[in-house]
Amino acid sequence: METNNEKITVSKNIHENINNLRQILGIGKSFDVIQLDLLYAERDMAVFFIDGFIKDDVFVQIMKLLSGLKAEEISDHPLEKLLRSYIPYVEIDTTDDLQKVADMVLAGPTALIVDGIDKAILIDARTYPARSPEEPDIERVVRGSRDGYVETLVFNTALTRRRIRDRTLRMEYMQVGRRSKTDVVVCYLEDIADEDLVIDIKKSLEKIDTDGIPMAEKTVEEFISGNHWNPYPTVRYTERPDTAAAHLYEGHVCIIVDGSPSVIIAPTTFWHHLQHAEEYRNKPVVGAYLRLVRFLAVWASIFLLPLWYLLAVQPELLPERLSFIGPNEDGQIPLYLQFLLIEVGIDMLRMAAIHTPNSLATALGLVAALMIGQVAVEVGLFSNEVILYLSIAAIGMFATPSYEMSLANRIFRLILLTLTAILHEIGFVIGTFLWVLLLVTMKSYNVPYLWPFIPFDFKGMMDIIIRAPIPLKRTRPKFLDPKDPDR
Repeated sequence: METNNEKITVSKNIHENINNLRQILGIGKSFDVIQLDLLYAERDMAVFFIDGFIKDDVFVQIMKLLSGLKAEEISDHPLEKLLRSYIPYVEIDTTDDLQKVADMVLAGPTALIVDGIDKAILIDARTYPARSPEEPDIERVVRGSRDGYVETLVFNTALTRRRIRDRTLRMEYMQVGRRSKTDVVVCYLEDIADEDLVIDIKKSLEKIDTDGIPMAEKTVEEFISGNHWNPYPTVRYTERPDTAAAHLYEGHVCIIVDGSPSVIIAPTTFWHHLQHAEEYRNKPVVGAYLRLVRFLAVWASIFLLPLWYLLAVQPELLPERLSFIGPNEDGQIPLYLQFLLIEVGIDMLRMAAIHTPNSLATALGLVAALMIGQVAVEVGLFSNEVILYLSIAAIGMFATPSYEMSLANRIFRLILLTLTAILHEIGFVIGTFLWVLLLVTMKSYNVPYLWPFIPFDFKGMMDIIIRAPIPLKRTRPKFLDPKDPDR
C-alpha cells in the first residue's frame, strides 16, 4: 500500500483497516503513536491516538461504558447505536477514508475502528499543552484586560467569542500545509464584513502550497500578502483579544493560526500600525494627546537623523537663530559612519537582549551604557550630538506600537540617511518622495495603504489624527465596505 493522499476506503474487515493504519501512522516506529486493541460486545475493536493529546479521564469513561455492552445490543445497526447511545461524547464524527483518519489522529482526535463497520468513529477528546493566558509583553496597557492569546487555537477562539457574543460571528476552519496540516481559522462577523473580502482571504489561504508552516502566522503572511521584498507590513498582528474584537466590529477579518499567539488582522492601512489599545483605555482628550505624541515619536524615528545630518553638513541651510544645530566637536570618524556604527550597535544590543536571561539584563544595560555610550564619546569615537539624536530616534522606534512597522521604518531611515549623505538635500527630497511613492502604491487586499490620506477622506483623516470619543463614532470605516455601515 502506498502512503499517499489517495482515498483508502474503510473496510468491514478490521484487520485490513489496522494494517493500513499501522503503515500510514508508522505504528511501532514512533513511541507516542499508540494502537490499543479491544474486545467489547464480542467484536474486535482498535483505538488509535497520540499519547499526550488524549483526555485520559474522558476516554476511560467511554471505555467503561463500552465494556458493559452485550453482543445483541449492537447486532442491528451497530454504528448508529454506538453513536447515539453507547459513546456519550459531544464531539464525535465518522469517516470512510483512512487517510482522513490518519490526519485526524495526528491532529489529536482518537479513532475507533470496529469490526464489521465500514466507517471509522472519530472522538475529539483531545487536549493540547497550553500556557495560561497572560498579558502580551509588547501590547501592555496601564488599565485593561490582562489576558492574551496563547499558542492553542481553541483557547484563542474562545477568548474571541467571550468578547463577541454575536450570532453572526463565524469561525471557519481550514488546514494549511501538505504535511503539517496546520489548523487555521478565518474569523469575521458575517453581517458586517464585506463578503468579497472574506472570499478573497479564504482563497489566498487555500492557494498556500507548501509542506508546512512551522513559523505559523509569519509564514502565512508571506504567502497571502505578496510584496516579499517590501519591508512594510500589509497585515497587523495582535495578541490582545480586545484589540481583535474591536477590529472585527469594524469589519476586518482575523486569521488565527494554531501554534501562534499572534492573530492576523486584515486588511490594514499604514495608520493601523500606529494605534494602540492604551489610547482607548483613557479619556478621549488624554487618548488624543497620547496618539499625537506617538505620531511625533514615529516621525522622529524616521526623519530626525537624516534631517539633522543634512543640517550638520550644510549649515548654510539653517537660519541664524538655529545655527547651534550641528556637532560642536567632530569625532574621529565621519558623521555618516558614526550613525551606521551606532545603528548596528543598537541592533546588536537588541538581539543580545532577546537572548539574554532576565537575571543578566541589568548587567547588559550597564555594559551598553558605559562601554558604548560614555567611553565611546570620551575617546572621541562619537560626538555627543550623534548619541543624543540617535537615542531620540531609537525611542521613537520603540514607541511604535507595531514591531514590524518599527523595523520597516528603521530600514527606510538607513536608506534615507545614505541618500542624504551622497546627494545632500537632493537625496533627502528624493528619498522622501520614493518612500511616499512606495506607500501610495501599496495595497492590502485592494485597500490603499495610505487611506484616508491618499486618497483623501476628511472624516477618516480626522479619526486617524484625533482619538474621537466612542459615542461619536457612529459609522464603520468606509474602506472596509461593511455590509452594515452604521454602528
